[in-house]
Amino acid sequence: MDIVDIEKAIKDEREKLRVFRFSAMGTRSKNVKEGASLRKTIARLLTEKKARNK
Repeated sequence: MDIVDIEKAIKDEREKLRVFRFSAMGTRSKNVKEGASLRKTIARLLTEKKARNK
């Protein structure tokens, strides 16, 4: 994965998190850990991006 791929993956994961948050407003979520796992994935991608920029 290069920097462009990482940035694209971050964008996709953030969109998934946004959809998850707004879809959960009206109903109860069946997978309550999905939000946490999405945030962790985003953090891992950002860490990898920062490490490669050095």
